[in-house]
Amino acid sequence: MNNLPIYINLVFVVTTILAIGFFYKATRNSQTVLVIIFAWVIIQTLLGIKLFYTVTYTVPPRILLLGIPPLLTIAILFATAKGRIFIDGLNIQYLTLLHTVRILVEIVLLWLSINKAIPQLMTFEGRNFDILAGITAPVVYYFGFVKKTFSSKIILAWNFICLGLLLNIIVNAVLSAPTTFQRFAFDQPNIAILYFPFNLLPAVVVPLVLLSHLAAIRQLLGKKIK
Repeated sequence: MNNLPIYINLVFVVTTILAIGFFYKATRNSQTVLVIIFAWVIIQTLLGIKLFYTVTYTVPPRILLLGIPPLLTIAILFATAKGRIFIDGLNIQYLTLLHTVRILVEIVLLWLSINKAIPQLMTFEGRNFDILAGITAPVVYYFGFVKKTFSSKIILAWNFICLGLLLNIIVNAVLSAPTTFQRFAFDQPNIAILYFPFNLLPAVVVPLVLLSHLAAIRQLLGKKIK
């Protein structure tokens, strides 16, 4: 990974900061949430720099530490009363804008594929259509919340569709990683997530995108859909 052009790393770091920034605004500038997120970023940064995830033969795989803690956190938020209050208090407009970072993510993934760090199937040239979520996010924001010409039903449908796009790439990324669970891309495994800063994709960016969809869907379902 040392031979990657520096701009790939820089663009991805900016992408991660933007995702955190949008979510911070969605929390209505919660300092507590920001501290928690940055503490997690620091932990994952240290693990990535120490090459912790490059040891791929362990059982269970070490890369589970990238996604399991955020997923457990999301589950706790939805399972507890205080968590649901937090979710319902998130600003859905910023949750929608957050998805624009998926454009940059897809560009970074394309660059990583060109540099043999991930398989092509993880890009929009392969099985990954997640860029459509990023492209349509500002459209949904503008017509759904600025002009208010999109109904809640349309916004809800968009969230479900884009959630499906996200789950698609998650499955392909996991099954392409060099672990005992690998099923795809044996000629070019998904090795980028084993290194900093790209380990922040499954550890930070993807969980924020996932939570943004789930929170928006919960809020929209809680209203009278029109």
